[in-house]
Amino acid sequence: MEIRDQVVIVTGAASGLGRATAVAVAHAGARAVVIADLDAAGAEATAELVRKAGAEPLVVQTDLAEIDQLRRMFSETEKHFGRLDILVNNAAIAEGEVDWPDVDPEQAARVVDVNLRGTILATRLAIDVLQRNGGGRILNVASGGAFQPSLPQAAYVGTKAGIVHFSRSCEGLKESHGIHVSCLCPGMIDTPGFAKLDREGGRPAWLQESVDAYEMLQPEEVAAKLVEVLQDPECAGKVEIISGGPRQA
Repeated sequence: MEIRDQVVIVTGAASGLGRATAVAVAHAGARAVVIADLDAAGAEATAELVRKAGAEPLVVQTDLAEIDQLRRMFSETEKHFGRLDILVNNAAIAEGEVDWPDVDPEQAARVVDVNLRGTILATRLAIDVLQRNGGGRILNVASGGAFQPSLPQAAYVGTKAGIVHFSRSCEGLKESHGIHVSCLCPGMIDTPGFAKLDREGGRPAWLQESVDAYEMLQPEEVAAKLVEVLQDPECAGKVEIISGGPRQA
């Protein structure tokens, strides 16, 4: 399944894995990349990288927790490019510098709204747009944490587990709607998001053992795997796991 000449939306594309993904699909030949994120300055920086990689960028400032803003993301995409071919549901947040269960209830609610509710609603809205062009692809980014319970990040890993099951449940959309839904579950990625898990901008104590034991993934290598999954003609219902190997002694 080609990415060349396709119109792609990448959510959470202002930094980290989202930025790397936007650039990777541009290098893979995408005609246009929609950069959906709340961080306007970061999104514009990503847009410049996408442009240099050969695709036309469009920045749509979007809060994934707000359905009206999701609707606008899709309408702006169709208005500018006339179609949508691929949606990458990447945007996500975690508990932050205060661990579960001490995190504010409002922040816990936002974790659910952005990560799980946002993925489900974006998928639902994308189906209508993709069907108008005969189908397409949706790739949901979950996490290796979906399979590993974690008390400090209980809300986060709970939403990621939900995304895995939701993606698997959408396998039948290939036959009914011509839409291939798949899921990528990366391990620890060396992104700015890690700094938001600790008040001092470092890595929290509960995570240090894993950091010491395993190599962290780089956003670019995860983005390359994401492109590989999108190009797989049998990607419907597939859940791919990518993780760093053990650190060398």
